[in-house]
Amino acid sequence: MHLRGLAWGRASVPAGASTGRHEAHELRDGDPRRYAGRGVLKAVHHVHTEIAAALEGVAATDQPLVDRTMVTLDGTESLRRLGANAILAVSMACCRAAAQCRGLALHQHLAELSGTGSVSLPVPQGVMFSGRGGAAAGLSFQDFMVLPIGARSYPEALAMLERVESSALEVLRQSNTAYRVASDGALGLAARSNRHALELTVRAIEGAGLRPGEDVGIGLDVAATEFCDKAGGYRVDPEGSPVRAHDLAEYLRGLLDRFPIVSIEDPFDEEDWPAWSAFTASVPELQVVADDLYATHPERARRGVTQRAATAGLMKLNQNGTLSGTLEVIRRLREAGHRCIVAGRSADTEDAFIADLAVGTGAGQIKIGARRGGERLAKYNQLLRLSEDVGWPGPLGLTTPARSHPTAL
Repeated sequence: MHLRGLAWGRASVPAGASTGRHEAHELRDGDPRRYAGRGVLKAVHHVHTEIAAALEGVAATDQPLVDRTMVTLDGTESLRRLGANAILAVSMACCRAAAQCRGLALHQHLAELSGTGSVSLPVPQGVMFSGRGGAAAGLSFQDFMVLPIGARSYPEALAMLERVESSALEVLRQSNTAYRVASDGALGLAARSNRHALELTVRAIEGAGLRPGEDVGIGLDVAATEFCDKAGGYRVDPEGSPVRAHDLAEYLRGLLDRFPIVSIEDPFDEEDWPAWSAFTASVPELQVVADDLYATHPERARRGVTQRAATAGLMKLNQNGTLSGTLEVIRRLREAGHRCIVAGRSADTEDAFIADLAVGTGAGQIKIGARRGGERLAKYNQLLRLSEDVGWPGPLGLTTPARSHPTAL
């Protein structure tokens, strides 16, 4: 995007491998002869024609007006006609161009757009093991993460992640556990069960010379929608029979008793609102994160706040489709006392925009994936650059539930 004068901006948007029903629509070409139907020439055409014409003369520094113009032009609730991928790319590029025009760093411009009181570096949620791309069918959970909750700076947090990742490879070698790299750079395991993967995670933390639950906590992305059947049953054991939401809640609380878990994402299906509310009330010390449940959608976030369904929301730009819309959801959740976690997607690009977004909004946490692949390292490295000028948020209050007693395994 070029503004009148010399300012310009560029952006690329990711895709999600695991997507919820309430996300904004990603427009693909559907031509099997080109990128197996995944091409985006239609979306690019919309950028160069309809969207470009509609934004001619609109002030790039008025981000809400820019985004509102595109949403109105599209005319559909899910941005299906023009494509959320087309609209979001322009929204992000406009933000970059406006920051350049104003002589501000991107994170500073985003801080003003979001109305945050202060900027800060986020604590990274490093994805260690993955249920996607595993070599065996023992895992139902999507991600097993490590959070350097005891770090006193972003560089120290990054160093902790590296130590645990290196230790994890040695643990897998010693235990003869097969693995392969998943789409987000994590290690897809041939683990026997979710509990086995958690045991390996604790061993990796201890093998790095760190204390589970004190230096490094564990986070889970259950992604329960992925193993919930139409009748409302959850197949926690891929080889077993489906269980009800109450049984899944008991299973999760059992894991909390045994492992230093500080955060659980998407513990139930995206429409199982009663189960969410009941579970969140039963584990007040735990960070319960809504991803598919909220889908960075303002009305779903409002409903979640009203029903006290979670204590944190995962914020993904391409779930919403515009920067302004995402910032509005962040504002609503913060006003309700929710934590906000800025996140990338499994099929990500090298664009590091979300690193600046996490800093500019003072989100406190970011979920990028593992430190493998240029598309992930671009975000981690941008945060490292920003750490030269931006402060650390301090303790986030992420702790293991009182009944949890992490021990060596």
